[in-house]
Amino acid sequence: MNDTTRPNRPTPPAVPSYRIPLFLLLGAAMLGLSWGARAAPAAMEPRILEAVDLEPVWAGHSVGFCLLTHGDHQFAAYYDAERRMTVAGRRLGEERWVLAKLDSTLGWDSHNYVTMAIDRAGCLHVCGNMHVVPLVYFRSDKPLDVRSLRRVPAMTGEAEKRVTYPQFFRTPEGALLFMYRDGSSGNGRRLVNIYDETTRTWTRYLDKPLLDGTGRSMNAYPAAIRQGPDGFFHLVWMWRETPDCRTNLHISYARSRDLKHWETAGGRAVPLPITPDNLDVVVDPTPANRGMINVGFGIGFDPAQRAVIHYHNYDKDGNSQIYLARWEDDAWAIRQVSRWEYRWDFQGGGSIPVDLGAQPVQVLADGRFVLSWSHVKYGSGAWLLDPATLQASETSKLPPRYPAQLTRPQTKFPGLGVRWAADLTETPQQDRRYVLRWESLGSNRDRPRSGPIPEPTMLTLYALTGAGEKE
Repeated sequence: MNDTTRPNRPTPPAVPSYRIPLFLLLGAAMLGLSWGARAAPAAMEPRILEAVDLEPVWAGHSVGFCLLTHGDHQFAAYYDAERRMTVAGRRLGEERWVLAKLDSTLGWDSHNYVTMAIDRAGCLHVCGNMHVVPLVYFRSDKPLDVRSLRRVPAMTGEAEKRVTYPQFFRTPEGALLFMYRDGSSGNGRRLVNIYDETTRTWTRYLDKPLLDGTGRSMNAYPAAIRQGPDGFFHLVWMWRETPDCRTNLHISYARSRDLKHWETAGGRAVPLPITPDNLDVVVDPTPANRGMINVGFGIGFDPAQRAVIHYHNYDKDGNSQIYLARWEDDAWAIRQVSRWEYRWDFQGGGSIPVDLGAQPVQVLADGRFVLSWSHVKYGSGAWLLDPATLQASETSKLPPRYPAQLTRPQTKFPGLGVRWAADLTETPQQDRRYVLRWESLGSNRDRPRSGPIPEPTMLTLYALTGAGEKE
C-alpha cells in the first residue's frame, strides 16, 4: 500500500454543463391517470458551501463509491484513475486529503462497489471490489488514520471464497456488523458477522445464515436493512432461481428488534435460516418471469410509522408497474400505483441498465406523503399518496437534491453521466450535507468496453445546504 498527501484547489471546479431530470409535473394523458397537479411550496436549489477536489478517477464504467463523515473527520473510498482502490481522509474544513492506495484493482464489474465503516474504537473498515471472489477487506491499525490501513486476509476464515455485496451496519448497542453473500446469483446465502474492538476479531453474529437459498439452488436479494421509527429493523428481499435476472420471485419481509431474532409482520417468530420454503414471510407471491427485479425496491414508512414496501411487477396486460404493500388487518394489502403503458423486458446476467424504479415512501417536512419514481419513457416525478389507501391522488414536485450547475457533465464524451455518493454518516450536520460527485460511463453488463474510453474525471466533495429551502 502506498500513501500520499494531495493538496486541493482552493476554489470550486468549473461549472459543469449537464442537467439530470428533475421531478416533473406530468399530465394525465402521459400517465393514463386523471389526477390534478398541485404545485408544492417553492423551494430553492441547494447552495454550494464547499467544494474540495480529491483526484481524477476511473470513468470507463459506473461503480459505487463511498463517503463517510465521522465527527470532525471525513473519508472517501473510490477507484482512482488507474482503478486502484483508494481511501482518502481529511479533517473537516481542510483542503488536503491524505490518500491511501490499497492493493486491489478494479476490473469491469459494476457490482464491485466499495463501502466502509468506523468501529467504536475509531478504526476504519473498508471492503469492496468483490463479485464471487475471495474477501477483500482492509482495517486501520490506528483510529481515524487512513495511512494505517492494512489488508486483513480473513474475518472468520469460513465461507469467504465467494463473496459479494458487502454491507456494514450496527446492532442497537452500536456493535459493528458485516453482512455478505456467500455463493453466487441463483445459489447463495447471507451471512452476518460481528466485530469485537477489544480482541480486533470477527465472529459469527448469527450461528446460521440469515437468508439461505442454497438448499433450493436460489439466493436472496435484500434491500438495505432499515431501522424504522417503530423501533424495529426491517428487511425486505426477493429470491432468484438462476443467474438470469428474469427469475426473481416472491417479494418477502421480516422484522427484528435486535437483528438476531426475527418475526413476520404479524409478530410470528421466523426461524433461521429464512429459506424459500418459509411462506409466512412472503408479501406478494409473484412467480419468476413476471416483472420483478432486484433494483428499485425497498421499504419506507407512512405517517403512522407503518412499513410500506415498494417494488415493481408486470400487470395483467404485461406492463411494468410500481406496487406498494402494507400490513393491514393481519394481511398484506397490495396496491398498484402506476398506470404506465410500457414493459421493461429485462433478461440475462451482469449489471443491466435500469428502465424504471421508485424510492422509499417518505413524509416530507411539510406533511406531504410521497413516492418518487423515475422511468425511461415518462421521466421522473413524485406522487402524492393518500395515507389511508396508498393511492396516488395528485402529482407533486419535490425540492431539487442538487444545484442545477452540478447535474450536467463538464466532460464532453458520448454517454458520460454524473454519479453521486451520499454521506453514510448517522449524525449529519444540521446546516449542511456532503456528497461526492464524479462522471463516468454507465454499466456495460460487466464486460470490457471496446473503442475509446473517456479520460479520468475529477472526484469532488461538495458541502450543500439541505434541499427544500423556501424562497
